[in-house]
Amino acid sequence: MLSTLTPKFVWQIFNDICKIPHPSHHEQMITKYIVDFANTHHIDCKLDKVGNILLTKPATKGMEACPSIALQAHMDMVPQKNEGTSHNFLTDSIQAYVDGEWVKAKGTTLGADNGVGLASALAVLIDPAVEHGPIEVLVTVSEETGMHGAFGLQPDWLKSQYLINTDSEDEGEIFTGCAGGVDFTSTFSITYAVIPEKHDCYMSISLKGLKGGHSGCDIHLGRGNAIKLMARFLAQYAQDVSFRLADIKGGSLRNAIPREAFAEITLNKQDLPKLEAIIKQYQTILHNELGHVEPAIEITLSEVESNKVKRILTTEHQDKIINWLNTAPNGVVRMSDQLHGVVETSLNLGIVSIKDNQFNTHFLIRSQVDSAKDAVVSTLISLSQLVNANYEISGGYSGWEPNLDSQLLKLAKDKYHEIFSQQAKIMVIHAGLECGLFKQSYPHMDMISIGPTIVSPHSPDEKVNIQSVYRYWELLVAILKSASLLK
Repeated sequence: MLSTLTPKFVWQIFNDICKIPHPSHHEQMITKYIVDFANTHHIDCKLDKVGNILLTKPATKGMEACPSIALQAHMDMVPQKNEGTSHNFLTDSIQAYVDGEWVKAKGTTLGADNGVGLASALAVLIDPAVEHGPIEVLVTVSEETGMHGAFGLQPDWLKSQYLINTDSEDEGEIFTGCAGGVDFTSTFSITYAVIPEKHDCYMSISLKGLKGGHSGCDIHLGRGNAIKLMARFLAQYAQDVSFRLADIKGGSLRNAIPREAFAEITLNKQDLPKLEAIIKQYQTILHNELGHVEPAIEITLSEVESNKVKRILTTEHQDKIINWLNTAPNGVVRMSDQLHGVVETSLNLGIVSIKDNQFNTHFLIRSQVDSAKDAVVSTLISLSQLVNANYEISGGYSGWEPNLDSQLLKLAKDKYHEIFSQQAKIMVIHAGLECGLFKQSYPHMDMISIGPTIVSPHSPDEKVNIQSVYRYWELLVAILKSASLLK
């Protein structure tokens, strides 16, 4: 049981959070939980116009003169599940369980991103053993789908000079900067044709079993993108069979590396053995190229009921879609020259779909350098123009520039060394943290980001290390106890 783990208050609250459906843009129930939590414990609580929540608590006895510190987390989670898992993220609880040194979920994302951070912030407010100066807890909405809460944050809402973001995913690392990002959506209209008389075979091609993961934190790990691998198959290998494309889809979130992609096709039944042989060949190729990183990758063929395939794409638009996806850039664009091992610029082809006679693709571009981010956008604009596609650029935000002279950073480093007799790593993350947006409303606020070790966030393989939660909590409590050193 999660509620028996240490630190007690953190795990008990996280256990509560797992029971409450809270995917992005469906945060009503988790909002009610936080408001009820505040009322139950007599903590001041207010909501802003976009749904962010601010809880405030006075200093513990003897620490009234300490500067105020804000703890920040987001309330939403990424809703991803394995194929065949029966789970409704709008109504069902996350089935969290302990597996050795880790907490995992059965067939779905766990929501440790950012549920453990949220639980720790709320635990600070009720744990009588925690000594602290004045505390603000800021809980934002819909971070995972565009940082809507951070974008809507009022400039005068917070009073704290210091802020600890709890959304990092590597215990022992203190983050003091992050990448900026922007969404890019490309669409074009498509037309359909009648299924040829000789095409008496209706098949679905499924590419599954990939690890997926966070499109920022995991983009450099060499994992496969299911959409790109499906496009490669259709463009390079399946051309040996006279198939016609009826539908193609893959991915579900622009900030998650796609784990699955599907294509529905028609063909002459006489060509089916050849297609099966080509798929078997491609499976071997993928295992040879990606087997060390993606050992469970699988491409399969299954029959589709003929009455479910009503029409096919014209050859013109079939070729247009396949060539577009096969050409579309994806992955790491450039590594940082200043920060060893850190990605500077990347993009993720996160979603592809056909809906209402329109073909849609959605990218998320990230970069530490705004001009490099703009260069990737320019590339996607050029590709869109080549196929006469419409495009939309949205949700752009700048990165969080590192401040190595931060007082809060120095305090966190000192406390980490004091507690664990080792040095914390000072890092910049290739992912979007809300700190970059907070800086726009609070340019003089001193910020860091810390958190426990979370592996494979944004995927059903997500898990959080139990011991790292304890260590993260020890550091957080020590920083708060030593807040007087920030004056």
